[in-house]
Amino acid sequence: MDTNTGDAVCLCGKVRGSKKAAPNKYPAKTCFYNGYVYDSILEANTAMELDWRKKCGDIKDWQRQFTIEIRNPKTGELLRRHKVDFRIEHYDESFELLEAKGFETRDWQMLRDEIEVLWLPRHLDYTYVVVT
Repeated sequence: MDTNTGDAVCLCGKVRGSKKAAPNKYPAKTCFYNGYVYDSILEANTAMELDWRKKCGDIKDWQRQFTIEIRNPKTGELLRRHKVDFRIEHYDESFELLEAKGFETRDWQMLRDEIEVLWLPRHLDYTYVVVT
């Protein structure tokens, strides 16, 4: 039962009786954790681990689905927006972008290269980490 709307909600996070979700593009199973639906069990487990790291004081805070804009360094033209799975804030005011990937696809490898070559040099207080 959703406490805000009063709707009957399935474990997957959808309102009971609503249209079935489209199958995932990859063989990942969506997972429900702490009020959110994650694209994979790995991503949900990573969120749970980040909650534990925050509770024990290892990290200051974290957020899910952090949007970054990748721009052409010469013209400033927006090339693409990408939602990184997690952004972790450390106590030294640095940040870590964390992606939870079950396996690498060619599209994701190109995106990773764009982040490392075009986005990270302009954001020196960030690091980029991939969990597999």
